[in-house]
Formats: sequence, structure tokens, C-alpha cells
Amino acid sequence: MIVLEVETPRREALVNVTGLLQQAVAELGLAEGAIHVYSPHTTAGVVVQEGADPDVARDLLLRLSELAPQDHPAYRHLEGNSDAHIKTALVGNFAVLPVSGGRIRLGTWQQVFLAEFDGPRRRKLWLTPLR
Repeated sequence: MIVLEVETPRREALVNVTGLLQQAVAELGLAEGAIHVYSPHTTAGVVVQEGADPDVARDLLLRLSELAPQDHPAYRHLEGNSDAHIKTALVGNFAVLPVSGGRIRLGTWQQVFLAEFDGPRRRKLWLTPLR
């Protein structure tokens, strides 16, 4: 397993980690198989989404904020980050990505993002090769 650390820039952000993951696959020497990418956080997830147009990330964060607003009056969690927990539950906290020819295989527009909902923070991603 490899542990990556990622700095997130603000409370909510999609941080493109595709390059970091590609480097990790090379370090692992994984030619064929898959990698399991896991976020060990309850307020940050992992999502595969379009990376060519930054408006896609903006739109995704906007819609998630509409679904789970930061200041909903019914929230009871005392830390004040209930919305971040809900958003993470919606996007999920892991991805399994195919590896072939020593590279992560993604669709034409796809990239892998750490989805931050309670930052800025230093986050971890755990990568496990699946052979």
C-alpha cells in the first residue's frame, strides 16, 4: 500500500490527483491489474469525473451544496460539518481503477479527484494494488 498526502485549498474543492496516482502506479511497478484508491476520511471522498472543463467540478460542487447546504437548520452534529458528511456519503470514499501497460486507464475526459468538503486540510489517500 502507498499513502499519498494531498493539500486541499479551501472548504470545498475537487483536487485532481490523477498525476499522483499515475506516479504511484509506476512506483508500485504494477503493469496489469487495478488499484483501489481509498479516502480514510468521513468528510472527503474520491470521484472520477470530467477533468477537461473546470466548470464540471464547479457545477458538481454547486449541486452538492444545494442538496446538502452547510447551514441547514435541522442538522444536529455539533462540529458544524454535517453537510460535509452527507456530501461524502453521496460521492463515495473509494474508486477501483483499471491498470494496463503500467498506466491507469481512464476514459477520454476522465480524471480522478479527491473531493474535499471540510477543508482546507491535509488529506490522505490509500492506494492498494490489485493484481
